Amino acid sequence: MNRFDHPTALVESERIGDGTRIWAFAHVLKGAVIGADCNIGDHCFVEDGVVIGDDVVVKNGVALWQGITLQDRVFIGPNVAFTNDLFPRAKIYHDEYARTLIGKGASVGANATLLCGITIGEYALIGAGAVVTRNVPDFALVYGNPARQRGWVCMCGNPLPPLQNNGVTCTHCQRAYKLTDARLELG
Repeated sequence: MNRFDHPTALVESERIGDGTRIWAFAHVLKGAVIGADCNIGDHCFVEDGVVIGDDVVVKNGVALWQGITLQDRVFIGPNVAFTNDLFPRAKIYHDEYARTLIGKGASVGANATLLCGITIGEYALIGAGAVVTRNVPDFALVYGNPARQRGWVCMCGNPLPPLQNNGVTCTHCQRAYKLTDARLELG
C-alpha cells in the first residue's frame, strides 16, 4: 500500500487507494471508502458509509457524514458543512440517513453549507458561504443564501459567458456547450 497517514491521524479504514494523503488530526472510520490520489486535510472526519472517489481534495475542517458520496475529482473547500438528517434531535437515531451526491468534478467553496438529500451536478461550482438547499444542475454556478443559480461554468472551472442561441464556448479552453431541456451539455 502506497499512501501517507500523518502520525496524528486516526485511520481505521483499510479501503483507501494508493497515493492518498491523510493529514494531521484527521479521523477516518472503518466503514469509509477513499479512492486513489486523494488529499484529506487536517481536522477532517470521515464517517462509516462515506464513499470518496479518486483524485478528490477535501480541505481542512470538513466532516463527511454517513450517506455522502463524493465522485472523482471533487473539490471540497475548508470548513464546508454537510448534514445528513433533515430533522435532527438529540438521542434519536435513524437506521438510514439521507443520501447526498457530489458529482464528478464539482467544487464546493469554503464555508458552504449543504443540506442532505441533494445532488450537486457534475462540474458544478458552489460559491463560498453558499447555503445549498436543493439539487444543483451539471455545470451550474450557484451562490448566496439560499443558493441560487447565477450562471454556468466550464469543466476547466472558468465561468462561461452568457448563452447565445442556446450555446456557449468557454473563452479560456474553447470547449463548446449547448443547452438542451434546461441542461447544459458538452456540445
